[in-house]
Amino acid sequence: MALNAVLEILDFKGLLLFVVAFLLVADYVKNRKPPNYPPSPFSLPLVGNVFNLDSKEPHIYLTKLGHAYNNIFSLRLGRDKVVFITGYKLVKEALVTQAENFVDRPYSPVQWRVYSGNAGLFFSNGEMWKKQRRFALSTLRNFGLGKKTTELAICEESRFLLNEIENQKGAAFDPTILFNNAVSNIICQMVFGQRFDYADHQFRTMLKYLSKSIQLEGSIWGQLYEAFPAIMKHLPGAHNDMFSNYKLLQAFVKEVVVKHKADLDPSEPRDYIDSFLIEMMEKPHETTDGFDEENIVPCVLDLFLAGTETTSTTLCWGLIYLITYPEVQEKVQEEIDRVIGRSREPSIADKANMPYTEAVIHEILRFGEIVPMNGLREADKDTTIGECFIPKGTAILPILHSVLFDENEWETPYKFNPGHFLDKEGKFMRRDAFMPFSAGKRVCLGEQLARMELFLFFVSLFRKFRFSASEGEKLNFDGVIGITRTPHPFKIHATTR
Repeated sequence: MALNAVLEILDFKGLLLFVVAFLLVADYVKNRKPPNYPPSPFSLPLVGNVFNLDSKEPHIYLTKLGHAYNNIFSLRLGRDKVVFITGYKLVKEALVTQAENFVDRPYSPVQWRVYSGNAGLFFSNGEMWKKQRRFALSTLRNFGLGKKTTELAICEESRFLLNEIENQKGAAFDPTILFNNAVSNIICQMVFGQRFDYADHQFRTMLKYLSKSIQLEGSIWGQLYEAFPAIMKHLPGAHNDMFSNYKLLQAFVKEVVVKHKADLDPSEPRDYIDSFLIEMMEKPHETTDGFDEENIVPCVLDLFLAGTETTSTTLCWGLIYLITYPEVQEKVQEEIDRVIGRSREPSIADKANMPYTEAVIHEILRFGEIVPMNGLREADKDTTIGECFIPKGTAILPILHSVLFDENEWETPYKFNPGHFLDKEGKFMRRDAFMPFSAGKRVCLGEQLARMELFLFFVSLFRKFRFSASEGEKLNFDGVIGITRTPHPFKIHATTR
């Protein structure tokens, strides 16, 4: 009996060793690199480099690796290999010079669980992406994108925002929710056909779900789910909150769509949802075009998300930087007083006469690096970047932080310096390495709207108020990293000028 037990133990150990050896060999074979593939640091079998990433500042860690590997390297993140590209020159080569080759997104377990497949505006591929992006741009233009009507809507929303800030009566307050609400109301008027009152509890709750989901998606929880989806979907953790929040956001959008269908007038579309419903009902489309009941919610949710988070976050960073550098705030206000004065509201036409304010807004976008990483892209065919071979199907991630802080492109990359965007005569100067909205075919859909909103909201705020921190308090320049880089919770004072 004892001998049999020993033999059984040996058999079990032998089987276990065989399984481990088989898994290691299979892992090695699966992840062998072709000749001239981007180099990489040592990675562990099966899990790769996923635990090497700095969860608090991954963009900085990846940029430093770029310095060590001539701006292009690869990492294994669980089951997948990703090529990372850093520095202005190589990022431009990938996103602009080879734009056609790197237009598609690779498979993402998070996005497929949220959207159930190829759907939406930002994570879809192929004909669906092309037609949905084209339709969204043309529809938003029909409802005022880039036109005087949008400018007037932003100016009107600015008045609501200024009133809310004035109601604080100089007491310390957190501007984040107010900015989220104000900025979101602009895209909501184009997409939902309405603005939401700042006291609307349901809408404020949706904005909180939106911000939290974006933060979780780019956190270590999102990274672990991307790397090990088969395991993570069965484990407890904050990633489950992300999916729960997205479900609540989708339910909110579905409710709005149902209301639109109930009182739809095909002869007079009121907004993007109406236009989508009419396109779906009245025009012939292939199923792959995405004009159906299942895709309207992801498309609306993408517009809602993109039209809210990044611009409101930029305004928050703007307050932090101009409070920290009061001389910059004073100079901005001096230019506002000189060009606009106190008797009228700002307009987009004023931008051409306000080079310093324009430079400050650009420097906020650069230094604040609102989207420090970027979205993953996938090679459509074999190619080379730099001197490295990139096989078809390879996922690449250009790091925008490395471009916005490229020491070869910026005179003082690690300092807040509006002079980066001013020439010797004090005129506004564009910079090629300014890529906060990404670049190429997948450049941010809402860039034009964001630029208009930032100028009008920013000028309206500093025209009316002087902003400051509580006495003795120093505002934090460190950010909370998710898909976007947001400030830590902070409070400020606003004093009417």
